[in-house]
Amino acid sequence: MSKPTGLKYVLPVAVGKALRLAGRLRGGGSAFPGYATLKLAPGFLQDATSQLEHGVVFVLGSNGKSTTTHMLSEVLRAHGVRVFTNPSGANLPQGIASSLLAETSLTGRIDADIAVLEVDEAYALELAALLRPTTVLALNTQVDQLYRFFETERVADMMIDTLACATEHIVSNRDDPYLSKIDLRYADAATQVYPDITYFGVSDEVITASPHGLVNAPDHRGEALDVVVRTAHAEVVGTSTTGATVSIDGEVVDVTLPAKGLHYAIDAAAAMATASVILGPTFDGDAARQAFDTMKPAYGRGELLQFGDEKVEFVMFKNAASLQLNLDAIAEPPKQVLLAIDEGTPDISWIYDIDFSALDHVDVITGAKAWQIALCLAHQGMRIGTVEPDLRAAIELMRRLPKPATGMKTWIVNYEQMMLARKHIGATQQENQR
Repeated sequence: MSKPTGLKYVLPVAVGKALRLAGRLRGGGSAFPGYATLKLAPGFLQDATSQLEHGVVFVLGSNGKSTTTHMLSEVLRAHGVRVFTNPSGANLPQGIASSLLAETSLTGRIDADIAVLEVDEAYALELAALLRPTTVLALNTQVDQLYRFFETERVADMMIDTLACATEHIVSNRDDPYLSKIDLRYADAATQVYPDITYFGVSDEVITASPHGLVNAPDHRGEALDVVVRTAHAEVVGTSTTGATVSIDGEVVDVTLPAKGLHYAIDAAAAMATASVILGPTFDGDAARQAFDTMKPAYGRGELLQFGDEKVEFVMFKNAASLQLNLDAIAEPPKQVLLAIDEGTPDISWIYDIDFSALDHVDVITGAKAWQIALCLAHQGMRIGTVEPDLRAAIELMRRLPKPATGMKTWIVNYEQMMLARKHIGATQQENQR
């Protein structure tokens, strides 16, 4: 691998590091340091990542990118691999560059063996042309951000095109109606050399036991597979309230999940399948199990944070699929619930398709779209305490509620409200920030 050591990086990297430090002193992260560095040195990303012995991994998907990136990184680290990753959802070029600034010397050297990058689907092809990923993992295509992408199929095409950019390994979701068809891309290319394709998935028994299946669209594996039998290298064969059982290449591995829900079990299977193809025969199921045993939740996903003498469990959602699967993971109705959604989710008409029966009440509804949520829940007969659109005021209302017997409050929040809520309660440190 090349070792960029030119003095041309000293000024751009120094500027970026200084801006990054200033941002952290203000109590938050920012993509601006990366933006500034790329303006001064457009080749920074390519040159830094070209040094990596095991190359670059892209993680794509409508849901689960941050969690799976975190899981894969920890499993690789458990095998002694030095990993650079982009925490906290910084998945655009400038965000990745900002995260990279923490790992590089002033001359552009990076102290890592592999990069595991969460990547925005809209920028994936652009980044693939720059970084030439050795491995691309695609998690799912679900109805998400239609105001931005217009059609789910369009996002699927972006992911399929990016999967085809992998130079060594493709890892895809056997149960996804779009991504499972990646092998058809190469069906007529029998004489052409192309990356190996590995699938992960969920057993029929586990899907049947899930109240709303996998919340795929269309949610029918027969349609997804076009009657082609695709074998999952890693398959979720069992779940519990705290973990999952994954069969990987015939070995059964029980893992403790960092957050509750079938979707996190699927993310674990995806991470283990990807680690297995990257590491080859050195992959060790026991090492993977140990990584999950000590794994903390990804930023904002199932985190437990201190709130006075109580704790707050953050349940973060992006769209209908993630909200439904998070609700399905709730074993008993929480004692105290805050529900928050704002303009980060512009069109929430899908909220009327959500089954909220896992909750028996909501204490406070907040965010710019609080009244729309309240109307939906009222139609479902949900007991509602207070509607307070201002998040800070809503948090104070939750603070005044008597301490529940569990000592824990549950906040169900979209991404933007999650970040603001964490800041309001003093949790400004982002995952893996250095």
